[in-house]
Amino acid sequence: MSMSETDTDPQHFTRAVAELGEVRPVLTHCAIFNSQGIKIIEQGVAVNLGLYERLMQHRLSAPIEDSVSSEGAVTGAILRGSAEAALASVPFYGRMAQDNATRNLLLDTIEKLALPAPMAFQLTLAREVRPEVYFNSVRAALTAAWLARAPLVSRYDIGMAAAAGLLHDVGMLHIDPTLLQPARALDRSQRRQLYSHPLISTALLQRQHVYPKEVIRAVGEHHEFLNGSGYPRNLVGDAISPLGRILALTELVTAIFASGREAPELRLSVVLRLNLHRYDPGLCSRVLGLLQPEPDPGADPGVLLADPVQRLLDLNQLLSDWPAALRQDPGLSAERQHGLDMLARQVSELHRALAASGAEARQLAYLGSEPLDAHLKFELSLLAGEAAWQLRALARQSRRRWRLEADASYPAPLAEWLERTDALVAPIAEADQPGQAVQ
Repeated sequence: MSMSETDTDPQHFTRAVAELGEVRPVLTHCAIFNSQGIKIIEQGVAVNLGLYERLMQHRLSAPIEDSVSSEGAVTGAILRGSAEAALASVPFYGRMAQDNATRNLLLDTIEKLALPAPMAFQLTLAREVRPEVYFNSVRAALTAAWLARAPLVSRYDIGMAAAAGLLHDVGMLHIDPTLLQPARALDRSQRRQLYSHPLISTALLQRQHVYPKEVIRAVGEHHEFLNGSGYPRNLVGDAISPLGRILALTELVTAIFASGREAPELRLSVVLRLNLHRYDPGLCSRVLGLLQPEPDPGADPGVLLADPVQRLLDLNQLLSDWPAALRQDPGLSAERQHGLDMLARQVSELHRALAASGAEARQLAYLGSEPLDAHLKFELSLLAGEAAWQLRALARQSRRRWRLEADASYPAPLAEWLERTDALVAPIAEADQPGQAVQ
């Protein structure tokens, strides 16, 4: 990978280190030098917000996490305790380890993971300053280890999966934390920074020289999808490693259970049914088999569309209206033809996924005109919301793959489709918040 793909502005991680120093002592265990070899901080100095500006005035000769340590650092025993808490507090995770043999295997594996001091420090920072990253990481370690567990799979392989799950998002500590706010709209440069975090995580693991190449590769693949719609490499099919496939599904599972929304098991069931073309089908079957997607009757149902049936009909129509004829334009470059082929395949996959979920136009017609019961309305709203998010991603891909030159414009059929997509999906996707209805 190139340096441009993994270089980040050090201010975000350095500030997080300084913030940690305000919570618990963070000391330099060796002197810190700048890139010209000049000592800027002595050994044994406490790092906190008072030193932030001095640190930011220099380019350091070594990553700051290699030079500092903190009291109460995360250890294997602490990770085990956090994993035990997840098993006890979240029924879905508890069902992963209903028997003692599986429970002990998962917990022992997590407790014994290789944890060099710089990685332990970053997990400590996450726990104290970015707790959502820490708890997602522990749950990802559990999920990946459980998904890897199968007949004839060795403890070593399960350990690799747990390590990849635990450390896959360590790169998130090195980007602007405001990019992680759910309701934040990102511009192109901010989205590029967010999309770089798998490569940053990969580089951070490579520095340690203790993690197998399979783990490092999978960490870089945890946002790749089988149909090529993922990032950062747009890998397709067998180009994604078996452990990368585990990690991609793990990322989805932990994201949904970390969202704080009601009925996460129903949400995950809906999302998986609309994304079987993106994830390993065998792994999806295992997760679906573990789900109990019936929501609590007394729970806040979250997003409810005023008319989810009509929204799904509109989404189906938009998929049907993809400008396929544009592919026949003889003036298209080979790169644009290939891009359109990829997009057309993804449009078709989403259309088929809606049909497989009972949300295709002819299937929706069978619902008639009677008011929907609450459970069905909730599920159809979730289907519409997930389909809207996928269409929004398709629109972004369309713009990215077309790569407009200065003063150029999109072909009229594509421009019209993109405009319709933006108008349709925005009120659905942006309103997917607990308790919020969409008109």
